[in-house]
Amino acid sequence: MFEEEYDVIVVGGGHAGAEAAAAAANLGSKTLLVTMNLQNIGQMSCNPAMGGIAKGQIVREIDALGGYSGIVSDKSAIQFKMLNKSKGPAMWSPRTQNDRMRFAEEWRLMLERTENVDFYQEMVSGLLIENNKVVGVKTSLGINIKSKSVVLTNGTFLNGLIHIGEKQFGGGRAGERAATGITEQLVELGFESGRMKTGTPPRVDGRSLDYSKMIVQPGDVIPEKFSYTKTKPLTHQRDCYMTHTSAMVHDLLREGFDRSPMFNGRIKSLGPRYCPSIEDKINRFADKDSHQMFIEPEGWETVEVYVNGFSTSLPEDVQFKALRSVVGFENVKFFRPGYAIEYDYFPPTQLKHTLETKLVENLYFAGQINGTTGYEEAASQGLMAGINAHLKLQEKDALILKRDEAYIGVLIDDLITKGTEEPYRMFTSRAEYRTLLRQDNADLRLTPLSHSIGLATDTRMKRMEEKLEQSEALVNFFRETSVLPKDINPIFESVDSSLVKQSDKMYKAFSRPNVTMDHMLQLEDVSNFVKENNFDSEILEQAEVQIKYSGYIAKEKVNADKLHRLEAVKIPVNFDYSKLKSLSFEAREKMTKIQPVTISQASRISGVTPSDISVLLVYLGR
Repeated sequence: MFEEEYDVIVVGGGHAGAEAAAAAANLGSKTLLVTMNLQNIGQMSCNPAMGGIAKGQIVREIDALGGYSGIVSDKSAIQFKMLNKSKGPAMWSPRTQNDRMRFAEEWRLMLERTENVDFYQEMVSGLLIENNKVVGVKTSLGINIKSKSVVLTNGTFLNGLIHIGEKQFGGGRAGERAATGITEQLVELGFESGRMKTGTPPRVDGRSLDYSKMIVQPGDVIPEKFSYTKTKPLTHQRDCYMTHTSAMVHDLLREGFDRSPMFNGRIKSLGPRYCPSIEDKINRFADKDSHQMFIEPEGWETVEVYVNGFSTSLPEDVQFKALRSVVGFENVKFFRPGYAIEYDYFPPTQLKHTLETKLVENLYFAGQINGTTGYEEAASQGLMAGINAHLKLQEKDALILKRDEAYIGVLIDDLITKGTEEPYRMFTSRAEYRTLLRQDNADLRLTPLSHSIGLATDTRMKRMEEKLEQSEALVNFFRETSVLPKDINPIFESVDSSLVKQSDKMYKAFSRPNVTMDHMLQLEDVSNFVKENNFDSEILEQAEVQIKYSGYIAKEKVNADKLHRLEAVKIPVNFDYSKLKSLSFEAREKMTKIQPVTISQASRISGVTPSDISVLLVYLGR
């Protein structure tokens, strides 16, 4: 069946696997996507949404690099929101509600239209390895498929165990079996493995809910989109709703705590800190008698509803009884109960920054196998693993994004350098250069890099160059054009800003707090310039951010330059830290395990102190 040797085999068809297959294939590698169920490619296993705080920036970055997640999200969106608009632009984060069935369908169709991608439905039970180098995979039917590299994106399927109350059964997702064999083989090869937990809430029948008792949560009045390509923004949207738990709901849930796998010791692994189950929230925040619940439709036509904020592994009868006491849920009907799932992962300190494993050459890990949580985090890792698997086979330099270049760079560097003992989720606070890493400029940051390796198309590159040229032209217009007091003072007066007595450059006037682009467009010169050049809202937003936050941006660039100087100081491969007795014991132990490539990476390892870095610099003659 498989006589030819593939360049890249991707194991798993979730968000990481789909992006990995697309990236490798679009770069020219002959790629095989092997998954246990081809109907579930790009499946949204948990909430029907993409993006959110920091995650939205990641989706924009994936799109800027030539990935598919942004396009698929736009094509299947039912609502769009830009979160954190009341804060600075570094915090603005796009988010879509999506039609779950259409999302998976769009992913499947986009991959089928991608040249160089073959598909095969079966479970991969092991890897073919020769001389510490992966040469293919073995399936549960005993079929050997040869390849030059393999990307593992197994999600929650590796020895997956589902918990609902006191019941437990094997599975990687509700209704799907777990994957076995791979963990055991990798451990035998010397890999360290661990267990993690995640969970999901009940799905209910929207026809049984009373939305009149809930608070409506509409999308943006003027919705944007994720992709920098010509996908269409929404013209109409579906509302979400919000309700709350109560003290009575909490009391009903507590009745089942003795049968909860989380509290009776059945679940021993750690779950996502920032997306706790409802029983965990009640236990950890005992002083609160109410928690928010967001009611999210699963699509345009379906009546199925996702109950965000009610993730649980309590017995199904307890879930049902408690949920019926929530306002608006008095007559709720279940489609399926919530559940928790435990699965194997491999601490990501065992990887290089390319996501290739240190122990087995040409073997890459991406997604929840690395201890992350979230579609967006998984998709970005899949994209980078697919890119780097291809580049290595072509004997080209790897694509490694720096911390000041992308949230994806922060994500991967955190995983490789610090590791994680609980499901890792991206936040804006994890990025020290978040003013540089905004959602509005992901294409300016990353499309040139992607175009240079052949992934981002010429069309994408041309559009990015036009955006850069137009936004710079608008910024220069404000920098070079003066405005008279009689024209600008009415605007200053409207925002309670001090008036001026002489003309000044528009740039300076625009830099004042509370003065927005809408205010500046009231000036005839500005309005005419924008109309003459046909600048769209994207260009106006880009120019406004550049002007209003120029000081912060310049400061972060200076700090990033300092980081780059340390990145330039390389540490020899297989460096023997044990001979540096001046290093702390913890520093010697951790650096020996992680094997940092540069001084900068070494400085970010937990437990490595500034004095340890000084010792290293002295030894390296710096």
